[in-house]
Amino acid sequence: MQLLVGLAGWLVYLSLTSHVLSVPSPQSIRSDLTILTHNDLYGNSSTRQAATIVLSARGSKSNAETGCKALQETLWDPADLAEADFLRYLAYEKAHDDIDQYWIRSRSNTGCKAITTLGKIKTVPCNKQLPALCSQSAPLSSTSSNNTGLEWQIAVRTGDGTVIGYRDKLSFRFLGLKYGSFPSRFTYSAYQAPIGQVSALAYGPGCIQSSCTDAACSEQCLYLNIWTPHLPSNARSSKKAVMFWIHGGAFMSGFGSDTTFDGGSMASRGDVVVVTINYRLSTLGFLATSQSGSHGNYGISDMVAALDWVQKHIEDFGGDKERVTVFGQSAGGASVRALLASPRAKGKFSRAIMQSCPGGMGYSLYPSIAEAANKTNAIYAANGCAQQDEAGRLACLQKADPAKLVKGATIWNFPVVDGTYLTSSELLLDGSGPASDVALITGVMHDDGGPFTSFSKSLNASQKLTDQGYDANDILGSGLFPVPQSGNATLDIFNLTARVTTDVSFRCPTQSTVFSAVKNEVFPVVYSYEIDRGLQLTTWSPNPTTCEAPMTAEHPLGDPNLPYWKCHSGELYYEFGTAIREGRQPRDQEDVPFSQYLLDTWTAFGRTKNPNPDMKFLQARGFTNTSAVLKKTTPWKPTTVKDLRLRVLDVQPRDEGFREVKQCEVLKLPTDYYLSSDHPADENPLP
Repeated sequence: MQLLVGLAGWLVYLSLTSHVLSVPSPQSIRSDLTILTHNDLYGNSSTRQAATIVLSARGSKSNAETGCKALQETLWDPADLAEADFLRYLAYEKAHDDIDQYWIRSRSNTGCKAITTLGKIKTVPCNKQLPALCSQSAPLSSTSSNNTGLEWQIAVRTGDGTVIGYRDKLSFRFLGLKYGSFPSRFTYSAYQAPIGQVSALAYGPGCIQSSCTDAACSEQCLYLNIWTPHLPSNARSSKKAVMFWIHGGAFMSGFGSDTTFDGGSMASRGDVVVVTINYRLSTLGFLATSQSGSHGNYGISDMVAALDWVQKHIEDFGGDKERVTVFGQSAGGASVRALLASPRAKGKFSRAIMQSCPGGMGYSLYPSIAEAANKTNAIYAANGCAQQDEAGRLACLQKADPAKLVKGATIWNFPVVDGTYLTSSELLLDGSGPASDVALITGVMHDDGGPFTSFSKSLNASQKLTDQGYDANDILGSGLFPVPQSGNATLDIFNLTARVTTDVSFRCPTQSTVFSAVKNEVFPVVYSYEIDRGLQLTTWSPNPTTCEAPMTAEHPLGDPNLPYWKCHSGELYYEFGTAIREGRQPRDQEDVPFSQYLLDTWTAFGRTKNPNPDMKFLQARGFTNTSAVLKKTTPWKPTTVKDLRLRVLDVQPRDEGFREVKQCEVLKLPTDYYLSSDHPADENPLP
C-alpha cells in the first residue's frame, strides 16, 4: 500500500513538473515580455483594439518567430496602421536604445518586414538583429469570464518558486499568491516565500467576515494578486512602479479579489504593476489583549508582511521595489495612515495615497490595549470564555467559532497601540515624530458622509443631529449650517446631516492632516484634493437614490450635471478604470474621460511622485483626452502653509482653498486640530 501511495505521489509530481515545463517564461523565451495596447477603458466596445506582445531580445526573424510560437502566438500583423500609433511608447521608454524597428509578420513573399515606432513598415534583411512584436490574441477578461487555459499561461521564477499565472488582453495576471503565514489565531503574521510550483490562476479565499463564512473565506487568507504589463527576463530589465492597494470596509469586510479593484486596466494604461491584498478583519484581525504575543493589529501585520513579499519578489514580476505606492480608501486609507505611523513599515514604500480616511478613534486615533479592554472582555463573555486568567480566556477564544467572532456588536475591529506595529496613539503630525521620506496625496469625496447618515423619522433637525451624536445647539446656532428649504423636510434634514457627517468624519480631519503635515514638514511633499464627480458602486449605494445622478429622458442612466451626492466610494470605478467592466455604462460623454484622467493622475504619482502626468508620456501613449484636460488647467501644485490649496478633481480640474473652514471650527475640528495636544479622541460617528 505504501508503495502504491508513493508511486501515486511521484506520478502527480511528474505531472505537475511536466506542466510547468510546458508553460513559457521570460527565461525560457530569453526575452522580456511586455503587453502593449492603447486601452482607452471602453473595453470590448473600444474602437482601438490593437494589442501586441513585445519581445525585447534582439534576434533574427526566425528567432522572433520561435519566441512568438512559444507563447502560442505569431508575429504581429498590423492590420490597421492607424492603430499602430501606440508603438510610439516604445521610443518614449527608450527600452531598446538605438533600435526603433521591430519584427512583424510578412503578408507576402516580398521579404522580411519590420515596423518602426512611428508605424512605418520596412523591408529588412531576415538575419538583422531586432526585437519583435507578437500577436496578442488573449481575450479581455471580465467579471464573468476568465480564460486561464494553457495557451495563455505564463511562468515566473521567483526565489525558490515557479509561479504559474496567465494573461488576458491587458496584462499578465497572477492571482491568489500566498504572501504570509501565522502560527495560530491572534498572532502576527510573517512573510512567506513561494516554494516549488505555485498556481496563481484563481483568487485565494477571502478573510472571514460577517458576509462570508463559507468555503470562499478562511482564516488562512493571506493572499495577494498581481497585474503587470511587463515580465523581465533578468535583473537588468526595466522596472515599473508598483501600486499596492489596501481595500476598505471599516476593518470588518472587504476582499483583495473584489473585481472593482481588478488591476488590469490600471496596470495596462498606467504602465505600472498593481498589487491587491487580503488582510485579517474584525476580531480575528484586531482583538487586543495584554497577553504576550496577542496585542492586536494582526491585520496591520498582514499588510507589512505583504509589503515584505513585494520587496523580495515584485522585481521578478516587473515591479520596482524602490517605487512602491501604498494606496487605499476608507479603512484602506486608514490603513495607509497606520502604515505611515508604523515603524515596521518604514522604508517599504515611498509614496502614499489616503482616500477618504475617516477621522476619530480607531481610524486616525489609536486606543491603548487598556482602553480596548471593555470590548475585549465583552468578546470573552459573548463566546463563553469565563476563565479567571486572561491566558485561559484567550486559549478559549482560540477555539471559538471564527464565524461568531466576526459577527454582531461584540467585535473589535480597530488598530491599537501595541508597541510593535503602532507605538504612538496617532500619526505624529505635531513635529514630535521623525520626518517621513514618503510623498503623500490625500483627500475626500465631496459628499463622503452621505452613506453614513439616514433619512430622519423626525422633522426636527435639532433632534436628528442630537440622535447622531452631534451638538445641535452649536451647529444650528452658528448659522453656518442652514437647513435647506426645498419643501421636502425629510430630504432637507438628510442633506444637513450628510453635510455635517462629511465635515466631521472626512473633510475636516483630512484638511487638518494636510495643514499639520506641511506646517511641520512631516512629508517631503503633500498634495490635497476633493473629488466633485462620483459614480457609485453597484454593490454599495446606501440611502438610494441620493448617491446616484438623477435620471432624465436625455440621460436615462443619470445626468451627472444635475445635483446629486458624490458619495463615499464614488471614485473607485474611476481610478481603477473598471466601470464598464463592472457593468456601469457611461452616463454621459465625460464619464470615461474622467476615469482616464483620474487613473492617469494616480499612476503618474506612482511613477514619479508627481500627480501631473508628463505630456510626452501622454502623447506617446495616445491619451488625447487627458492631454486636453491638462492643457486647460494649471498643474496640480503641492499644498504649503502659505497656500492651503486643494485640487478639485472634476471634468475640468481646478484649484480652491480648503473648504468648510469655518464649519470645521464650529465642529471643533479646526485646521490645526492635529497640532493641539489635547485634541479629543471621541468615538467616530461612522457605523
